[in-house]
Amino acid sequence: MAGQYRVSRRRLLAGAGGLALGMTGLGAQTQEAKPLRIGVLTDMSSLYADVTGPGSLLAAKMAVEDFQASAHKMTRPIEVISGDHMNKADLGANIAREWIDRQSVDVFVDAPNSAVALAVRSVVQQNNKTLLVSGASSSDLTGKSCSPNLVHWTYDTYALSSGVARAVVESGGKSWFLLTADYAFGHAMEGDIKNVVQKFGGKILGGVRTPINTQDFSSFLLQAQASKAEIIALVNAGGDTINSIKQAVEFGIPQGGQRVVATVLYLSDVHSLGLKIAQGLQFTESFYWDLNEDTRAWTKRFAPRNNGRYPTALHAGAYATTLHYLKAVDALGASSDGKAVVEQMKKLPTDDPLFGKGSVRADGRKLHNMYLFEVKTPAESKQPWDYYKLVKTIAPSEAWRPLEEGGCEFLKS
Repeated sequence: MAGQYRVSRRRLLAGAGGLALGMTGLGAQTQEAKPLRIGVLTDMSSLYADVTGPGSLLAAKMAVEDFQASAHKMTRPIEVISGDHMNKADLGANIAREWIDRQSVDVFVDAPNSAVALAVRSVVQQNNKTLLVSGASSSDLTGKSCSPNLVHWTYDTYALSSGVARAVVESGGKSWFLLTADYAFGHAMEGDIKNVVQKFGGKILGGVRTPINTQDFSSFLLQAQASKAEIIALVNAGGDTINSIKQAVEFGIPQGGQRVVATVLYLSDVHSLGLKIAQGLQFTESFYWDLNEDTRAWTKRFAPRNNGRYPTALHAGAYATTLHYLKAVDALGASSDGKAVVEQMKKLPTDDPLFGKGSVRADGRKLHNMYLFEVKTPAESKQPWDYYKLVKTIAPSEAWRPLEEGGCEFLKS
């Protein structure tokens, strides 16, 4: 009976638990059918665990539950397993190979950390599986490193940088210093920010690259302070963003007249920082729990199962992309041909409670609105997790890089 579930077995894979969800009451034929296996490959233990991690695993499970409770033709059981890549590209690729060879995983979800996502992308394409990137942000994933087996959902470095960088330059922030995480995401974001800043009349005075998962940003922040740039842009994410903002405030950088801009900011970051420190920060994002009735209703279901913590945009992305994938598999009638499933995802209009109506473009880029938010002051916040105010809605035509500018190779053949 649709909507009824049971735990069929547990697995331990790469240090993280895997929970299988199967439909009951469908008869012996269904129970013997090969399960459709969804692998949530994420960061369970490091600097992105709060923004993805267990929350992304829960979001994918909720997508399965909601799909199974809807009208559909699929009679196969669906299993959701998880793995911790620890932000190591080689480990992520090895888990992907093991899941394909030994666990018959059909689709990979989340993949935060762009270096990991790029490594897994190669394994997935070689084996004709499906990769749904909801956590990583490098715009290369639909550009020079695009794949016919990949859908990039939540955001990317182009959309993040074009929104906040344009707003800051147009508000008078003309000179910039970039403090950049030294791996694939940071490099891609740095390039996108430079393009936007210069396009709208700003200047890049300098920059420094920092190791991922840095605890002490003092030397880097002192270089930024010495540059006399009006804007110090933090081209990092998760724990690195939290640490660099805290230390910038401790050094008195904002008080000295330089403006600190977070190019990537998540709800969990603001929660960790507190409104007293984070107030006034502007940033671009694709989802906020308090956007509308649908996002609020979903959050009321999600938060109690996530230890009371509200969803980030990456959790929303994991849910929405998994749900759309299941709809495509249902329409196609099979999941074994990853490229064919992605083609079906592009044919079907997208529609879910978190991102609304949209589409998946030919290069795998999911198109939806982006939003420019500003963090509220403590006085403006009226309830727990009430952190953002909407400054501007950015239409897809403005938010995302034009298809012809991406350089996606498989579209040329």
